[in-house]
Order: sequence, then C-alpha cells, then structure tokens
Amino acid sequence: MDDRFTPRPLARWYAPAAVVSLLLMLLGCLAYGMHLLTDPATLPLDQRAMFEAEPAWGPAAFGIATALGTIGSLLLITRRKAAEPLLLLSLAGTLVWFASLFAVGPLRDLLSINDIAAAVGVLALSWTIFWFARHSRQRGWLR
Repeated sequence: MDDRFTPRPLARWYAPAAVVSLLLMLLGCLAYGMHLLTDPATLPLDQRAMFEAEPAWGPAAFGIATALGTIGSLLLITRRKAAEPLLLLSLAGTLVWFASLFAVGPLRDLLSINDIAAAVGVLALSWTIFWFARHSRQRGWLR
C-alpha cells in the first residue's frame, strides 16, 4: 500500500509557506506593474534595446502568470483545491514568458548571464509554488 498520498494532519509549516507563496507572487505583480509603467526613453541604451526587442506576448504572459499565481496563492491560504490548477496555469504562463526571452534573436543576443539567471530563478519559484499546491492536495490539506 502506498502511504505517500493518504490524508495527513495539516503541517505546521503550511500557513507560513502559503503566505510566502503569496508574497512572492505579489512581488511578481509589482515587477509586472513596474514594467508596464517604465518609459523606455528613461532607460540606458542597453536596457532600452532589450525593452524594445521583447515581443508583446512575453510581458502579457508574465502578467497573466503573476495574476493567476496571486489568486492561486490566496486560494492556498484559504486551503482551496482550485489553487492547484490556477498555479499550474501560472507556471505555464511563466514558461511562455521564459520562452519569449529566447524567441526573438535581438533580445536573445542582449541577455546577460544575470538576466538569464533571474529568469531561471523566477521559473524555479513558480514551479516550487505549484509543487507545494500539488503536494498539499495530495496530502488532503486542500478542500
């Protein structure tokens, strides 16, 4: 018998982890808002070139991913099963945004190692929050 997925009592670390998930998603919303409000004319030339080279669907996917991730994290705090599919969609949006960084040649050529590392970090955090929701559902912590 596989006991990995049997219902278990709620772990003491669940609530802090759910709050941290929400804070990280709100940080993504803040980053998206700053991106929307940025005037490219005020940026240094290298950043302006990156800003102008990115396809419109890249930031749109990031915005959708952060919005769905924030809602999904709120649902994690309230322990609702709907959190898992929303966080899966958020992860998919993050993957689309990540792909947009490499889809356009001029943008890909302008990316530094730090830019790529930050994007990988965002992708890893998004996956970790989705994994947390999936793990919580499997343990019976979501209703």
